[in-house]
Amino acid sequence: MEEYVGALWHKFITDAADKRYPKEAVTLEQIGKTAGILFRSWGGDSGLAVKSAAATAHGAKRSLLQRIAGSNLKAELTWLDGETLHLPTAIDLFPRMDLNRDLYIWLIALAATGSDAALPWIQRNQRATQDVLARFPGLSCRYQRLKDAVLSTRPLPERLSSGEREQEEAIRAALLNPGSVERLPPAVRPPQPVYLWLHPDPPASETASGKRDDPQDHEAGACLKKENDRRYQAERVDMPDSKDGFMMSFRAESILSWAEYIKVNRPTEEDDSPDGRPAEDMDRLSVAQDGKTAASRLKFDLDLPSPASDDLPLGEGILLPEWHYKKQLLQPAHCRLQPMLARSAEPLPLPAHLSATARRLRNQFAALTPSKVWFKGQFDGSELDLDACVQFSADRMGGFQARERGLYKAHQYRDRDLACLLLADLSLSTDSYISDRERVIDVIRDTLFLFSEALSATGDRFALYGFSSLKRGNIRFHILKEFERKYNDEIRGRIAAIKPGFYTRMGAAIRHASQLLIRQAATQKLLLILTDGKPNDLDQYEGRYGVEDTRVAIHEARQMGLRPFCVTIDEKGSDYLPHLFGINGYVVIRKPAELPRELPLLYAQLTR
Repeated sequence: MEEYVGALWHKFITDAADKRYPKEAVTLEQIGKTAGILFRSWGGDSGLAVKSAAATAHGAKRSLLQRIAGSNLKAELTWLDGETLHLPTAIDLFPRMDLNRDLYIWLIALAATGSDAALPWIQRNQRATQDVLARFPGLSCRYQRLKDAVLSTRPLPERLSSGEREQEEAIRAALLNPGSVERLPPAVRPPQPVYLWLHPDPPASETASGKRDDPQDHEAGACLKKENDRRYQAERVDMPDSKDGFMMSFRAESILSWAEYIKVNRPTEEDDSPDGRPAEDMDRLSVAQDGKTAASRLKFDLDLPSPASDDLPLGEGILLPEWHYKKQLLQPAHCRLQPMLARSAEPLPLPAHLSATARRLRNQFAALTPSKVWFKGQFDGSELDLDACVQFSADRMGGFQARERGLYKAHQYRDRDLACLLLADLSLSTDSYISDRERVIDVIRDTLFLFSEALSATGDRFALYGFSSLKRGNIRFHILKEFERKYNDEIRGRIAAIKPGFYTRMGAAIRHASQLLIRQAATQKLLLILTDGKPNDLDQYEGRYGVEDTRVAIHEARQMGLRPFCVTIDEKGSDYLPHLFGINGYVVIRKPAELPRELPLLYAQLTR
């Protein structure tokens, strides 16, 4: 009963302290795809991902009800760092959903326009507002509506102390007439958050602040992500000297609070703990490392297999360049790609469970085989062109001068004249299950079988390769079928032998695949990339570094006259694939189990 009454009181006092409109809320999940498109189309950095912002303490004065409720301590504001556009997880400030959505659009435009980071906060946002209104006049009406709505939620200046009143009057003047305020008057406390502007003091990630970026603990970066998709600020600290997590004594004040150090073996324990809820109220989560990191445990598991059980390496490897996006430099001979061949792949027939689907695909693709085409009006050919002969005789009999034309017809076979190379991602993530019986690698294997069956029916030249990586010195490039090899039981045995590998250094694999494809004498050259996630590796290839290197490799392939196209089963592929392949350069398969059937049909559409 006490808990029930307490819950009712908490809801009542919280609703009374902070007037929000959850029924009219617009979430980032709802607008996320639109946000990315708008940000990039309005001139924002196309390499930035769009993610939810961490709530930060604003330090402004709170009302009595807010202090009683313990609310309004933090606010989710918009900011950018080197890799991410951070937007509020949800906006429910206004009683109308269209206004909440308009605020998202305005913040995206403000972030895309950019401003001089060296300017003071109030000048920076005023100038950004002026730039947006000048570049996009259509947003003027939205700004006027949002400005009036925001001003109605802000505290009245006459109810504030002298310093805070001057601050509030300056902010109101800056909102009403952008560019009219030069500085923010000093006060004891910061002003109330201005939700129409960008963050006054954006949290800096460790990478942006110049601190060491250890790839082994990349996941413990500047933000930690919870199950509710909300991100929390974090910092790395040195491991405390104390070897005991709890210091208990008879004194009540010695009982630890959540603000003190508790040694939790979180790097090596994956179990969810219900005791983690109090951490959601902390401003910053401190993360320390001891000698038992997850990376050190994984290092043994991800070590290379012994030469006797591993695939057969061919040659000493191939040195390839790699793009460093921060230096804007193509680093020559930076990676080593190792071609490999399955050591113990035995010739196999097509798996029985794919026979019916393969038969149907072969019948469908048989219509794409080279067909006989008759060319009329030829001066030499296997048959007379009756139409041309009749026309010639009519012209002669009518007294007209007969035009010089051929009286024969000849037939030729119209060749599709194309070559396709399919590059399959065989990284460790393909070992995950998509159903009770199937893993991603099983779906990829079936896809390669059916794709080969379909293309064999058309006579198109095609090749199959797979790749994974373990840092830049060991990029494993698995040869499944070369262009000159015929698809047969031996190739099926190689496909059946594929297994999950390591990581996804995609740029180097695309560069080598492009070199193989460009050698083919064909008019159309299609480079199909089959993957289940973003480019990544154990070293600095994680994050934007890998994305930008992959993007440059794709651009190089296009300059060579190839057509790269990505097929992914990553549900979040739309967040980063437009930056890599362009809007029309990829497709996301929402149901991975449908990939074996969908890929051949997609190929038919791409090459018709």
